[in-house]
Amino acid sequence: MPVVRKMTLTAEMVALCHRVEVETPYDPSFEVLTDDDFAEMSRRLASRHEGADLWLFAYGSLIWKPAFEFVESRRATAFGWHRSFCLKLNSWRGTPEQPGLMMALERGGRCDGVVYRMPPGDTAQRIERLLRREMTYRDNASAVRWVKVMTPDGPVEALGFWIGPTGQRIASKLPLPDVAWILARACGHVGSGAEYLYNTVHHLEELGIHDRNLWALQHLVAGEIAGLHGKKEAAE
Repeated sequence: MPVVRKMTLTAEMVALCHRVEVETPYDPSFEVLTDDDFAEMSRRLASRHEGADLWLFAYGSLIWKPAFEFVESRRATAFGWHRSFCLKLNSWRGTPEQPGLMMALERGGRCDGVVYRMPPGDTAQRIERLLRREMTYRDNASAVRWVKVMTPDGPVEALGFWIGPTGQRIASKLPLPDVAWILARACGHVGSGAEYLYNTVHHLEELGIHDRNLWALQHLVAGEIAGLHGKKEAAE
């Protein structure tokens, strides 16, 4: 069994970040993906793997909240990629008044996570359901791609969500203290940025995956929360 390190960021500190927020309407400055867009994207992605197993690479919330059916999971490593809080959010775990951040894959380094194998058949429909969960705007329609990952049973090609080549929502290479400042304050109708980070780090550690950047980040977020709520001793 992996040794689970004691996090500085605790469930009690995460609870301090929660507040009730109404769901933010779609940002009118971005084009929303249509049913036809989702169908075309799904067909295009499925055509490359017609008749083959469909795998999905999970590096963040899909590890602890997959919300889809799968028949197998494996530890996996994507070389040449790393997980990063690099996409701005005005909804979900943020608001227009206090935007949040979500993770995506960025180029460089390595990313240890999990791959899930989907049940056979209905490949395009399964991909479309995944896209609808993860994507809203046409601005980031190119932020899904096939990623080669290595597993204990050999290499597989899996769908992965990356930062994309361009987009107004991209916040690449933010310093960790800046990311921590945002995550300690952002909250939307599905929860807070601190909760997102806490669950990701906690579940990675349970799997024996120690992400040094996220580990440093959770400590910084704990310090931000402690300062905001007059609990400075909690982050020491």
